[in-house]
Amino acid sequence: MPSHSPRVSLLAVYLFAIFSALGVSSRGATTAYLVSDHGAVGDGATVNTKAIQGTIDVCAAAGGGVVVVPKGVFVSGALYFKPGVNLEVQRDAVLKSTTVMTDFPPLYTSWEGIERYWTAAFLNFVGMNDVSVSGEGTIDGSGLGWGGPRAPRGAGGPRPTPPATPAEATAPLPKVGEVYPSPRPTTTAIHFAPDPAHLPPINAAGIALPGGAGRVSPPRALVFQNCTNVRVSGLHLKNPARWGFVFIYCNNVVAENLNVRTDDYIPSSDGIDICSSKDVRISHCDIACHDDNISIKAGKDEDGLRVNRPAENITISDCVFGTGGGVAMGSEVSGGVRHVLVERCTFTGTGSAARIKSQPSRGGVIEDIVYRDFQVTDVNRAFSFELEWRMVPPIAPPAKVLTIVRNVRLINITGTTNAAGVVQGLKGSPIQDLRIEHCQLTAKTGLVLTNVQDPDLSGLKLTVASGEPIIRSLPPAPPR
Repeated sequence: MPSHSPRVSLLAVYLFAIFSALGVSSRGATTAYLVSDHGAVGDGATVNTKAIQGTIDVCAAAGGGVVVVPKGVFVSGALYFKPGVNLEVQRDAVLKSTTVMTDFPPLYTSWEGIERYWTAAFLNFVGMNDVSVSGEGTIDGSGLGWGGPRAPRGAGGPRPTPPATPAEATAPLPKVGEVYPSPRPTTTAIHFAPDPAHLPPINAAGIALPGGAGRVSPPRALVFQNCTNVRVSGLHLKNPARWGFVFIYCNNVVAENLNVRTDDYIPSSDGIDICSSKDVRISHCDIACHDDNISIKAGKDEDGLRVNRPAENITISDCVFGTGGGVAMGSEVSGGVRHVLVERCTFTGTGSAARIKSQPSRGGVIEDIVYRDFQVTDVNRAFSFELEWRMVPPIAPPAKVLTIVRNVRLINITGTTNAAGVVQGLKGSPIQDLRIEHCQLTAKTGLVLTNVQDPDLSGLKLTVASGEPIIRSLPPAPPR
């Protein structure tokens, strides 16, 4: 099938029509509220949480407008935005996170695809419509200032809550009514944990949580949760302590001209995460981090199957990626990922370019995925599709229906790579309808195919330094 095939063209036309009709914009009042006029001090030392939150509250009470961070370094803990309140971080302004865990009390959210109490984000936008976050300034997540697993020795800041002890992990699970107040918390509004020191081992749906009694982490940078008509533009994000720009259960999102950088290794420092959201457009972003540059997710295992909310109708275009894991689907895909177009992007020194990952416990359908017009330079893998990704204990039991991957197109991807990559389906659910078109790669080693049903590789020109260009991995022989 040529690159101008009807199926690909229809997907592009469909997505273009959606985004042409969105008209995402900030339609609230335009009155500006400078945080410095309400007691905030940009000296890089004063903790301004009360002053900046007070500015947000005054703006909301007056009917809305835009909270403005002017030149200076303004340190703050978690901030909670309200309907009608937008944010502008001006050039030469820095909004910098503290590294004190009590500044980020747990609230009810979704973390790694499971609804639960988890650390509040640095900037929280929950249940909002027509929200804009813009400017040419910097959001600094202070990610190198937190302690925690694999953090640099001597890093400052308190440690996250440790994992549950064995006794806690094996204790009988309580009933929902015993640990959750009535009405039960939801993700549609801000609900703080009644006792941050003792988080429940189940969520509000009664599903047991990984880690038992609720281990938490340093905060994500910006979380938009249950929001509609979101525009985020122009910002620089530095050292997010965990995920950077995060969209959970959102509709109609535009993220453009964003820059993400980490100065050193920070665990889970994804650039952008799209979680069970639809009608999303990301463009002209420049991301170098220490996890996935962009990750598209849709819930994890039992709770993800319960929520059953897909990530769909997503375009990612004209982006530049450095260090990081590339553009990934998963590994949380239980609600499904579909109708995704990633095009006109460059990858330099990236771990992977096109990436799909899942586990047998996830379930879900990943379909109608197009990666096209990529230039890759010295990436580790051009393609990395692994449906048994990171199978380390404890391993959840397989879903009743394993993850399905079908209708994936890799079109006009050229450049240099360490390995062409891995395309690994499941024995009980092979990858279906994979087509590679007009791709030309120079690699040290070839492309490994495992459990892939009748792939069309006719459009792949692969030059390798050693071994075979295409390596078909056979399942182990049955015991005699």
